[in-house]
Amino acid sequence: MLSTSTGRTRLLILEWLRDPAAHAPRRRRAPPAHGATAKAVAAGLGIPRRTAERHLALLAGLGLLRTRRIRCRTYYRRDEARIDEVARMFEKGW
Repeated sequence: MLSTSTGRTRLLILEWLRDPAAHAPRRRRAPPAHGATAKAVAAGLGIPRRTAERHLALLAGLGLLRTRRIRCRTYYRRDEARIDEVARMFEKGW
């Protein structure tokens, strides 16, 4: 069963990643188009980085986030098509 705070945190992460350029600091090597790192998400939401990493990994595993590895960092961004697909499934009463 999904706890309320866990579900709320995941929704906050998805919302936060809607516009990573507004939240994540700009980097020379990886522009905001690549998404945001777990460290940036954690700092933006005020949660521990390991917590952010666990939630991001789960959301990526579900296909709701895309990942891109650049050097030693993993960047996360929303997969809008998959999010829309899941939303339609819930609207249909899945």
